[in-house]
Amino acid sequence: MDKKVKKQILDEKIFCPPEASVLLASYAVQAKYGDYDPNVHKRGFLAQEELLPKRVINLYQMTPEMWEERITAWYAEHRGRARDEAEMEYLKIAQDLEMYGVNYFAIRNKKGTELLLGVDALGLHIYDPDNRLTPKISFPWNEIRNISYSDKEFTIKPLDKKIDVFKFNSSKLRVNKLILQLCIGNHDLFMRRRKADSLEVQQMKAQAREEKARKQMERQCLAREKQMREEAERTRDELERRLMQLKEEATMANEALMRSEETADLLAEKAQITEEEAKLLAQKAAEAEQEMQRIKATAIRTEEEKRLMEQKVLEAEMLALKMAEESERRAKEADQLKQDLQEARESERRAKQKLLEITSKSSYTSMNSSTTALPTDLPSFNLISESLSFDFKDTDMKRLSMEIEKEKVEYMEKSKHLQEQLNELKTEIEALKLKERETALDILHNENSSRGNSKHNTIKKLTLQSTKSRVAFFEEL
Repeated sequence: MDKKVKKQILDEKIFCPPEASVLLASYAVQAKYGDYDPNVHKRGFLAQEELLPKRVINLYQMTPEMWEERITAWYAEHRGRARDEAEMEYLKIAQDLEMYGVNYFAIRNKKGTELLLGVDALGLHIYDPDNRLTPKISFPWNEIRNISYSDKEFTIKPLDKKIDVFKFNSSKLRVNKLILQLCIGNHDLFMRRRKADSLEVQQMKAQAREEKARKQMERQCLAREKQMREEAERTRDELERRLMQLKEEATMANEALMRSEETADLLAEKAQITEEEAKLLAQKAAEAEQEMQRIKATAIRTEEEKRLMEQKVLEAEMLALKMAEESERRAKEADQLKQDLQEARESERRAKQKLLEITSKSSYTSMNSSTTALPTDLPSFNLISESLSFDFKDTDMKRLSMEIEKEKVEYMEKSKHLQEQLNELKTEIEALKLKERETALDILHNENSSRGNSKHNTIKKLTLQSTKSRVAFFEEL
């Protein structure tokens, strides 16, 4: 971008409203740093940059971090713009500022009223000394036929010969020389921009269009390649993550299998012991039954022996009953242990089957990840641009006026979205404004904005009046 323009804005020689300052700063960052990357451009990366006028910073209760956040938000939206494109956008926005490109000179009209003369690419403008933003009168270059000076008196001849010339006085002779040089230079550029291009210029423009298209195609190819590489890297990372997950599942399945085998072995051993205990108890119960039968069969001769025998029989019966109950409990326990053993073996079988499935998935994933390769070649493109020529034969001033209006309408259409963005930011930070710190230019700009006035439509409204009435108004100021 033009460093001189940026410096004039930062030094406040060109008034720039806060919201436009933030947008210009975002394009300045794009031109310097390239596309926004959150991994590279982390919080605080603009701490040492001078991006906003001091007047704007002091006007709001906002920290440097808050300004950086808003600049970065717009900076991220400029992704894909090359450095020259970002610089061009910066200048397009800057040229809409009321004081951009205007050279001011102190003058007096016939009545001796102190005024300011503004000379820029659009024409001559008359300002009140206290208001350099909004001209009181404007004379576009296509309405001016001749400019001259004699000593300190400056003479402007309108295109319409029926209208009298109007004059003003400057403070010094050398100021008149400077005004004349600026007028000649701006008028010459004004006319040159609206003449048919020479063959050489047309060829240069065609080459520039081809070069721009080629660069645009290269950027698109690079963007596609970068996107494909990022997608391939994301796929690779996902496959690696999935592989790690499968490895973890396989490890867990192995551990579960080992635990199942240990449990099955323990249950089998316990079932064997229980079965042996049950057999032993059954044997003891049989022996007790035999002893009871033997005792019953024995003849008891005395009553005491009979009583003792009955007591022994009762005890033997109770012992036999207990033995039977214990044998039955042990048998049930053995059955339960057998059932647990079957369930453990079934769990072991399922764990082995899952381990086989995980092992097969892991080998399949490894095959897929090994066959995934980053793209190295992209198709090449050849562009052939046709040269276009425009022949402007009618170069009279009326045609120039129509062209000017057409250009203004087209530009206003393009800047509609931009204006919406600026208004949104203005509304967002309005609550943080310190009203007592507003300068005279801030107040004038806010008044113009509230009336819907901008640089171009203000000049358009002024030029709707006849040249004669504007000359008369200038002399009466």
